[in-house]
Amino acid sequence: MTGESAMPEGISRASLGDGPVDRFVRLRAPLGVTSFGINKIVLAAGQRNRIHRHRNQEEVYLVLDGTLTLLVEGEPQELKPGELVRVAPEIRRQLVNRGPGELTLLALGGMVDHEHVRRDAEAFTAWEDTAGAPPQDVPLPDDLSSAELR
Repeated sequence: MTGESAMPEGISRASLGDGPVDRFVRLRAPLGVTSFGINKIVLAAGQRNRIHRHRNQEEVYLVLDGTLTLLVEGEPQELKPGELVRVAPEIRRQLVNRGPGELTLLALGGMVDHEHVRRDAEAFTAWEDTAGAPPQDVPLPDDLSSAELR
């Protein structure tokens, strides 16, 4: 294992109702999950997350509430509640909430035949950037302007 404790036996519980920290409710650690990542992401109208990619993991996004505008290499796709999308490794993506209202989704990430690798992401300030940095080193982007909201 990569510096994490062994998978706990039995069951573990967490709550989707917990408030987000920097737009995330981290669920993997409280549950003791070691084989994939799972987070609840909450974006207010106008908020967006960093442009990012993962080198070795795929991600699945499940929209719970609101409308997700998923930018894939800068190209938008919209997903409604109950819809899911898988994004392969090395594909840059950005999660955007153009409104109206709050967007809530689950993000699941994992690698086939591998234990989940924490923090293998690269974040980008702009789509034109070719070199990424650890997400914690890239500031969150400005919220959308009122002209970009619905």
